[in-house]
Amino acid sequence: MKFNNVSILGVAHVEAPNRVTSQEIEDTLEPAMKRFGITRKILESLSGIRARHFWDPGTQPSEASTMAAEKVLEQTGLDRSKLGVLINTSVSKDYIEPSTACLVHGNLGLGPDCMNMDVGNACLAFMNGMEIVGMMIERGQVDYGLVVAGEEARTAVESTISRILDPEATVQTYRDNFATLTLGSGGAAMILGRSDLIDTGHRILGSVTQAATQHNRLCLGQPDRMITDATALLKAGIRLAGRTWQIAQKVLNWPGDVLDHYMIHQISSVHTSSLVEAIGIDESKVYKMYPEFGNIGPVNLPMILSKSLEEGLLKTGHRIGLLGIGSGLNCSMMEVVW
Repeated sequence: MKFNNVSILGVAHVEAPNRVTSQEIEDTLEPAMKRFGITRKILESLSGIRARHFWDPGTQPSEASTMAAEKVLEQTGLDRSKLGVLINTSVSKDYIEPSTACLVHGNLGLGPDCMNMDVGNACLAFMNGMEIVGMMIERGQVDYGLVVAGEEARTAVESTISRILDPEATVQTYRDNFATLTLGSGGAAMILGRSDLIDTGHRILGSVTQAATQHNRLCLGQPDRMITDATALLKAGIRLAGRTWQIAQKVLNWPGDVLDHYMIHQISSVHTSSLVEAIGIDESKVYKMYPEFGNIGPVNLPMILSKSLEEGLLKTGHRIGLLGIGSGLNCSMMEVVW
């Protein structure tokens, strides 16, 4: 898919205020880990995650999305009445219904002509939201659109800790639930618009997507748990990413390691290094956020982009690759020229 008139006007993130280290989690799990014969520091050594951040108890995903949206609206100075669509892409939800998008739309005081909806596709959903808004802009349906995500991982992680501490839990319980302990919280928002209306926008050139849904039960999530076959998921995900990379090289004109930055959805150190090796890119071009924030689902990619911008890493003309994988399995890759 190629875009001719779509740009990013702005991107912003909000960080959850409560830092919880992997050591603190293992301190709590110590009785179970002793019973299972599991050594200390395995959570950090296997995942590379030192910490993750949680919202205060009771904070809803819609609140995180709203905070990020207000931040990007303030940064860009866009009149919110110009927004034609709002897409919420978070895995976490306030309710089954109404949509979280409705809640964010109401919180922001958006007008009746601004369409709103949830789009769910695990960790890949934010990129899907960007693609949907991009297509609406290309066909002239809207001039500007807002994509948001707010993840709340406290409930899942605390419920998982209680499950592992249950006297009837086994070492397999720990293995099945291990990936849940890597989750973190945060919020992100992005405004996209017509390139011919934006003086300082960042062009989205196009994207490619591939699916491998024969692997749709390797990671099964509920609000209070996520059961994962981590080894099988890693292998299948890397194969899918390799195939998607080959297509992106042709469609997006990526003859080798030609981009300046790679914003990769990050699950762990093993996942990140395996992907870098599989597609043959320079690891120094990958901004690594997982050591401090863990896996924040669809918030991850836009937050990496936002933090890179804050730290002055992005320069005019830089070619940026957004690379995302979502359980299911689905994979998308996109190019943005800053």
